[in-house]
Amino acid sequence: MKTKVLVTGSTGFIGRHFLLNATDFDIIEADLLNKSINDINFTGIDTVLHLAAYVHQMKHGEDSQYFKVNRDLALQIALKAKENGVKQFILMSTVKVYGEYTNNQIAWNEESPCFPIDSYGLSKYQAEIAIQELEDENFKVAIIRSPLVYGEGVKANMLNLIKLIDKLPILPLGGIKNKRSLVYVGNLVALMKHIIQKQSAGIFIAGDLEPLSTSKLINLIAKELNKRIILIKLPYFIIIGMKYLKPNLFDRLFRSLILDNSNTNEILHFIPPYTTKRGINEMINWYKRKN
Repeated sequence: MKTKVLVTGSTGFIGRHFLLNATDFDIIEADLLNKSINDINFTGIDTVLHLAAYVHQMKHGEDSQYFKVNRDLALQIALKAKENGVKQFILMSTVKVYGEYTNNQIAWNEESPCFPIDSYGLSKYQAEIAIQELEDENFKVAIIRSPLVYGEGVKANMLNLIKLIDKLPILPLGGIKNKRSLVYVGNLVALMKHIIQKQSAGIFIAGDLEPLSTSKLINLIAKELNKRIILIKLPYFIIIGMKYLKPNLFDRLFRSLILDNSNTNEILHFIPPYTTKRGINEMINWYKRKN
């Protein structure tokens, strides 16, 4: 008999990929945009995979909305799931519960202290704490902390970067020696499926096997686009100016954000099935088809 999984946020980027690749489960979609929690039928559900979220906004969203959706709604669904005998609740969280960047190339792991800076990270962290308090021998809670997810259908920053590389033969992003962890959506879906199949509980970190520098990521994307690109190094004074005038952009381009998911992979006996090169190849093939 197939495991019955109720998925929230199934129309989003990650949700769509999960549905396409989770045919070994009996999937029930929960539309939280048009239904209240009381309308959701939890009867016979083994696992709730909660993907619905108010995501990090480039132009800062309403603080109250982050907490209303990411914390309060998530907790309400978890409570309902537990009341109705659901065995496992999986919360999709974020690397932002730790902060914005790692110092001195020291990677964050599952036990690293959390110091979320913005409302998105804080709302997710508070949801983690509240939902974990519901855990008992009959109700398992799994938290997945994810870095930037890329792949077919990606939007926002990664899509903007691809378009930039596709259009410009020269970019002022050479010589950047940072390290940033990413996760291909195929690897994230594989991890979620593994956690459901094992009925695992705990805090887990998603990620590809190796982090990339900004410059290396650009070169990999350019290669898949069959574009010859020249990366020039910005003068130091411009980099410093960006640090103070555009701190969010500076963090994403120049600072490191490294995750150590070796403990997650060891505990779960899990190996991400796709290389970063394969993930970028699939993403760029999708981009070429749509353009």
